[in-house]
Amino acid sequence: MSGKYLVTGGAGYVGSVVARHLLEAGHTVTVLDDLSTGFREAVPAGAYFIEGRIQDAARWLDGSYDAVLHFAAFSQVGESVAHPEKYWSNNVGGTMALLDAMRAAGVRTLVFSSTAATYGEPASALLTEADPTAPTSPYGASKLAVDHMITGEAAAHGLAAVSLRYFNVAGAYGSCGERHDPESHLIPLLLQVALGERESISVFGDDYPTPDGTCVRDYIHVADLAEAHLLALDAATAGEHLICNLGNGNGFSVREVIETVRKVTGHPVPEVTAGRRPGDPAVLVASAARAHERLGWTPSRADLAGIVADAWEFARRERADG
Repeated sequence: MSGKYLVTGGAGYVGSVVARHLLEAGHTVTVLDDLSTGFREAVPAGAYFIEGRIQDAARWLDGSYDAVLHFAAFSQVGESVAHPEKYWSNNVGGTMALLDAMRAAGVRTLVFSSTAATYGEPASALLTEADPTAPTSPYGASKLAVDHMITGEAAAHGLAAVSLRYFNVAGAYGSCGERHDPESHLIPLLLQVALGERESISVFGDDYPTPDGTCVRDYIHVADLAEAHLLALDAATAGEHLICNLGNGNGFSVREVIETVRKVTGHPVPEVTAGRRPGDPAVLVASAARAHERLGWTPSRADLAGIVADAWEFARRERADG
């Protein structure tokens, strides 16, 4: 059965891929994005586009929508430390305005793009939703505050809500891929080195208690992530706020990722060892058992070489179009 959905932040990396999946499933999609970090050309063909802020969502949101999928957030950890007010205003204040607009319009289903940054430095290598939340940045704190807001909204007003907390998203889906300015994610940075746009990659710490001494992280393909959002729409239950971690359940070290990029691209990727960054845990991997149980979600693109290959194809196309 087709539905009508508002995708906030749908001109960004994850939001645009989710919007495309919704369209391919036969749904009607409206993208709301102020283009402060997103790209107009990333909005998939077939989606209606509104250039605007989530703070003003009440201007466009009405009872014809079945649900909102919410991606409109600033997400740079370092920037959030330097300018926390920006994150409180947009991520928290903007979401409060969105929840008010949804309540007024009678739109009672929400899927929220949350983050593993809500956990801070993990208490265990395999993170579950029962692990304590202790964010170490205003970014993570703002996302956790929104999760608390959603819990209250569900209990008081019957909102059906699912928050998806995910880790390192990578890969591409058709013409939708990863573009950040500034770029801070490992795989696109490595691809910049392979393309000759960056001289080398910095490896922050090679003395961690891991097999090769570098940090281990859980990488999830953006298309697997998008599929989880569609499943979350079906799993949302009135009066409940369900929180699920998304990940592959196994990790890859920084050096494994570097070597995979070398093999996939066929290019040398010089590396420079630097000191550890404060707050970087040795291992950060998600348990997705709850997502499997409650959403019926199992990632199907867990192969690191495949993730890198999709990202590489997108990066080369972007450069050619550039």
